[in-house]
Amino acid sequence: MDWLQLLVFPAIRALILIFVLLTGFAYLTWYERKLLARFQVRYGPNRAGKFGLLQPAADAVKAFFKEEIIPNHVDKPVYLLAPALALVPALIIWAVIPIAKGTPAIADVNIGILWILAVAGIESYGIILAGWSSNNNYSLLGALRSSAQMVSYELPLGLFLVSILMLAGSFSLVDLVEGSRQWWEWIWLWLAFPFFFICILAETNRSPFDLPETENELVAGFQTEYGGMKFALFFIAEYVNMISTSAIMATLFFGGWKGPFAEQYIWLGPIYLLIKVLILLFLFIWVRASIGRPRYDQLMKFCWQFMLPLGLVYVSITAVVAVFLK
Repeated sequence: MDWLQLLVFPAIRALILIFVLLTGFAYLTWYERKLLARFQVRYGPNRAGKFGLLQPAADAVKAFFKEEIIPNHVDKPVYLLAPALALVPALIIWAVIPIAKGTPAIADVNIGILWILAVAGIESYGIILAGWSSNNNYSLLGALRSSAQMVSYELPLGLFLVSILMLAGSFSLVDLVEGSRQWWEWIWLWLAFPFFFICILAETNRSPFDLPETENELVAGFQTEYGGMKFALFFIAEYVNMISTSAIMATLFFGGWKGPFAEQYIWLGPIYLLIKVLILLFLFIWVRASIGRPRYDQLMKFCWQFMLPLGLVYVSITAVVAVFLK
């Protein structure tokens, strides 16, 4: 039975999780297009199936049958590796996120937050390798923008995470959700949420921080030389990242799977987590529909001159509060 618990059961849960995430990605594109259409007073997808619900399937078939072209000037092994290297971290970050009482998605490791930081750091490699291997000026410039943006915003993001650790007293996300918090801790955490969300927008290259893909400047950025399913893998990675980061924010700031009767009825936990993730995904899309894109120098200046000092102040105050009030 030991080998079943160590290998087989986690592998089955991982396969189920990957299926759920890929299905979630497909319908997140529909959800986004429908919401953007409502914001812009139009219909959105409404041809494939009732309410356009079959549109993701139609898009998948189209992407699958597109011709696969590999330009002659690219560094082929790295060029083919880059899309997978962008997608895999977005999937494996879910390994430590709790989905119900005492139930992480795959494994309960006592360094869950360190796992999230480590995996998030890998994502920039897929993007920089895509730009470098394409041997294209637009691709390389887009990749450099993206990696500089991601590395810069990881610093304030890490400081806010350290603050949460100080209050929780544990690296485990399971302990963080199931542990009790006083009312003032919740208020202090929620003060940090808007700034944490800004860092997440920059980390996921989402609007208004989608400067690595500015069409009027860089064609398609680091994706310029990609087409067919290789381009689709980058597209999937972006949306799975949105789902994963929304689940992390729901876990850190809003109690994760917790809700009325979730401890008595374990099946309610994933439902509450899903509702919170959908609300946070709505925020991603609302920001995209509402806020214009800044210049790249403004984006970096905002990080180094505002977000980083703010993160340092927040973690310093949290340290004092944790010592005297905990």
